[in-house]
Amino acid sequence: MTYTKEQAKQRIKELVERFRYNLDVYKKSSYNEAQVRIEFINPLFEALGWDVSNKQGFAEQYKEVIYEDVIKVGRSTRAPDYSFRIGCQRKFFVEAKKPAVNIKEDVSPAYQLRRYAWSAKLPLSVVTDFEEFSVFDCRIKPNPNDKPSVGRIAYYTFDEYLDSDKFDAIYDVFSKEAVLKGGFDKYAQSTKGKKGTAEVDREFLKEIEGWREMLAKNIALRNPDVSIYELNYAVQKLLDRIIFLRICEDRGIEPYGQLQTQAESGDVYMHLLNHFRLAESKYNSGIFDFESDGITPALTIDDKILKTIIQALYYPKSPYEFSVLGVEILGNVYEQFLGKVIRLTAGHQAKVETKPEVKKAGGVYYTPQYIVEYIVKNTVGKLIAGKTPEEIAEIKILDPACGSGSFLIGAYTYLLRYHLDWYVSNNPKKHKDVVFQVRENEWYLTTEEKKRILLNNIFGVDIDPQAVEVTKLSLLLKVLEHESRESIDQQMKLGLEGVLPNLGDNIKCGNSLIGPDFYDMQQQETLFDEAEMRRVNVFDWDDNVKGFGEIMKRGGFDCVIGNPPYGAFFSEIEKTYIKQNFEAYKYRYDSYIYFVEKAINLTKIDGWISFITPELWLKLENGAPLRELISNSAGFEKLRIFGEKVFSKAVVNTIVFLLHRGVDVEDLKIETEGDSWELSSASWKKSKLLSIDYRLKPEVTDLIDKIRMRSVHLSEFGDVIQGITPYDRYRGQDPNIIKNRAYHSKNKENETYGKWLFGKDISRYKQEWSGEWLSYGPWLAAPREERFFIGPRLLFREVPGVGKRIQATFVEERYYHGHSITPFKPDGGNNLSLLYLLGLSNSKLITWYGDLILPNFGKDTFPKLNPNDIKQLPIHAIDFSNPTEKAQHDKLVALVESMLELQKKYHETRMEQDKEFYERQIKMVDAQIDRVVYDLYGLTEEEVKVVEVAF
Repeated sequence: MTYTKEQAKQRIKELVERFRYNLDVYKKSSYNEAQVRIEFINPLFEALGWDVSNKQGFAEQYKEVIYEDVIKVGRSTRAPDYSFRIGCQRKFFVEAKKPAVNIKEDVSPAYQLRRYAWSAKLPLSVVTDFEEFSVFDCRIKPNPNDKPSVGRIAYYTFDEYLDSDKFDAIYDVFSKEAVLKGGFDKYAQSTKGKKGTAEVDREFLKEIEGWREMLAKNIALRNPDVSIYELNYAVQKLLDRIIFLRICEDRGIEPYGQLQTQAESGDVYMHLLNHFRLAESKYNSGIFDFESDGITPALTIDDKILKTIIQALYYPKSPYEFSVLGVEILGNVYEQFLGKVIRLTAGHQAKVETKPEVKKAGGVYYTPQYIVEYIVKNTVGKLIAGKTPEEIAEIKILDPACGSGSFLIGAYTYLLRYHLDWYVSNNPKKHKDVVFQVRENEWYLTTEEKKRILLNNIFGVDIDPQAVEVTKLSLLLKVLEHESRESIDQQMKLGLEGVLPNLGDNIKCGNSLIGPDFYDMQQQETLFDEAEMRRVNVFDWDDNVKGFGEIMKRGGFDCVIGNPPYGAFFSEIEKTYIKQNFEAYKYRYDSYIYFVEKAINLTKIDGWISFITPELWLKLENGAPLRELISNSAGFEKLRIFGEKVFSKAVVNTIVFLLHRGVDVEDLKIETEGDSWELSSASWKKSKLLSIDYRLKPEVTDLIDKIRMRSVHLSEFGDVIQGITPYDRYRGQDPNIIKNRAYHSKNKENETYGKWLFGKDISRYKQEWSGEWLSYGPWLAAPREERFFIGPRLLFREVPGVGKRIQATFVEERYYHGHSITPFKPDGGNNLSLLYLLGLSNSKLITWYGDLILPNFGKDTFPKLNPNDIKQLPIHAIDFSNPTEKAQHDKLVALVESMLELQKKYHETRMEQDKEFYERQIKMVDAQIDRVVYDLYGLTEEEVKVVEVAF
């Protein structure tokens, strides 16, 4: 039954009255947790709209509420009682206790819940025994010594459930309706406090970075013959093995505390190696492959180091609950972890440093899960829809820059869900070799089937060998989801060849962009030293052993997805290789552009390609060759605009594109949050440089065409140049002159000095002066013609500033300036007033047009109005023989004169009351200017609304 809010309150009232009536009974220790769950907690959340009992009969992966299996480990319980979910995504945990427990004062329930939820990266969760309902902010790192009040942001007793405000507070956050409508997320955001908050991925990153440094320094100290490459390999391998086994313990696959036992003995590393060899015989995966690992068994490592690491993974020192620490969270941690590398000094001491390419990029940018899911749904989802498992077995999915494996994990997860759904919907009892039932309506894929899917469908490449190992680790942990010690032991008894697959043939190490023909550019490979060869790390896609020769022979991959690196470093010889081997090369070496081209070449006809990239290549000139390549080889199906907020540390406008290889597409579908429209493929293919401007909706395109029809470029009426370059070391100037800004002064030293303006001195209809002077003459690096700095002219500010408006004003006095200001000097060959041109330039309509059409001003990130943009401003030329047009011209000139005077008075007055008066006048005149401009260009009222909505 689905309850309305009032019905929910009535149902909860019945529960409250029954609980109050028998309170003495329920408070006895004999009344246990299972009873209170069935009689009160389940009905409470059912009243809040949740299908607690799965009456809809959903398969396990789609249930709204998951009863977590309780795994006893030592004295602690290893899973929360309830997990509430929307669309397979956890939203919050509920930990149930019997009413005899004092939730408000007892330390254990609060710490237990917070540990679960913090490890699962959930912002809020609840502890309740029905008598009490305690809400916790679980973003605060849990500590076993915390008071039970730490992180508690709301507390209610059952008597308060019916109070209108308290009931609303619970319903508007924790009801299913509230969660679906965003009430839960809004509340979580509003209660987020900076004090004490520490996200689990950041904290675990600190931990493993510390362990890496400890291990690296100790291994380098005790093993003087180890090379830099062996050291990086050994540290990564050891950490992967320890973390893998520790996660298996918390998931109940391995006996709890086994690693801890090894650490409590003498000669810890010897015991660990023995433990790893046992794991090798069980799992038979590359993680514990000692046949190819001749390095780690020969190492010497101090007991103290290993004990410190292992003890930090267990209670009470560890706040982590690895049973709920998702593979996606672990991937985020490792993505950041891979941004650093171990170096060896001349004295063989280990140091951990940020990789140069990461330092250049300003950090590592992990792809958010929602981006992964969007790309996977639109590629893998399209590929497998309606297919049988046998048909899907032929599909090959690739990430050519897989990093920590987030996209491959996403694709694999999607495949697992699809296969399970297919088997359950097609008489699961006929498929007992691939699925098994644990209870009614609850089926799981067998480990063998999960292995088969992984080996058949998932492929990846990365240039970093450590990233390759992390991707393998993440995928293997995904295989082990829902496994138990019993299921693993059962497979061992059946004599199956290892519980886990070896992913060596699926996830490979190499440079996706550079093949072995790179060495043909030199006479012989010996001209490259070992370090350079390792850095370049060429990869042969067509090699049957080292590459993916068999897949390439059948036409390529069915699907290529990912987040290719932006701004990767290329040496000069690599740049030459790129220039010779990639059609998309033009002027710049943007690595993501070449990954798009490579993806097209790796994808078979009728296959799908989808990346998240910066949007710049859609419009700028250097992206034209790539757009032409796409035009000739793939259909542009979809463009999803995500904007600047995808990567927390980077301000970059991002898009996700979807290409259909070798297929003609009539219309390109554009999507933003809450809106969508179509752009004719023919229109962008016919445009100058095949520019793809996704903002041009049909109504916008029509209006732009109208503006163009009724205008000519500003350059028709005068000259536009770049400002002065006072100093330039490439023009032979003395370095001291440049360093001391010798031609600038706070005083007018002689007659060569004129007032110097900065960009900030220019705004709409206003110009100020900072008080600095410049000595103007041929001694400047690039002085320009003096006529641009004297007499009537317009000055445009390069950086538009707040609101992204064109900022221009009129001046007559002698002023000098640099590139931050661009002058427009009329040629005197027409009757148009400079003030008319100023009014047009500062209007909403011209800013709106410029934002859409001008390539540099139109950027969302660091927009600039450069001379070429200014030259292209669309100016309506007045027919002075037409009385109506002449009147419009004169009216606009009069309004601009008024605006210039008002701006002057506003900034000169010292009375606040006068400022308010002039401000109102300025707004009124500004609106009148916009109205005249709309009329000049012939806009209808509907078209005016299209412009106005942008401001």
